[in-house]
Amino acid sequence: MKYLRHSLEVDAVKYEVGKGMEDGFQLFSKVLTNGYVIAEGLVRITKEDGSIVCPFINNRRGSIFLREGDYIITEADGQRHVCGEDKFHQRFLPLE
Repeated sequence: MKYLRHSLEVDAVKYEVGKGMEDGFQLFSKVLTNGYVIAEGLVRITKEDGSIVCPFINNRRGSIFLREGDYIITEADGQRHVCGEDKFHQRFLPLE
């Protein structure tokens, strides 16, 4: 059976480093060691001490690591998700 997504108004903003949009950071080496995600495209930030960290947001599915060009979607109930730039404009239409 096929389904059509319900219309749902959300707030969305393209992720930017240094704007405090993420819930936290994980050391890049730990992300790779634990095999959380494929490293390609992950946002990587080099801190003053030389360590490299990856930003993430938390949602009911766990920690979602941000990739270059990702949008952070916030639903009316405050739940946050991530949508890649490649899919964002297919799934969301501007209301303004």
